[in-house]
Amino acid sequence: MPVEDRELVARFMDSLFRDTKRVSRLDVVLRAQTYDLPEVLVEIAENLPPVVYTRHRLADQFNSAIVGHGLSRQYGTVD
Repeated sequence: MPVEDRELVARFMDSLFRDTKRVSRLDVVLRAQTYDLPEVLVEIAENLPPVVYTRHRLADQFNSAIVGHGLSRQYGTVD
């Protein structure tokens, strides 16, 4: 992932948790679409289980999906 994309993902996560400690799956999906994340990351967001996420839990879910899709070399990890 180019540096700009890594920064975009970091800003995406920061924006989700700027004013709250928990977000819903719907919050994540809508924000992923508005941030114009790479399509594969939007698909990961759309396939998240419908639960409430803390930042740590959401990062774990994204990282698991990225690794599971064999994309860790391309996308790295989410904090």
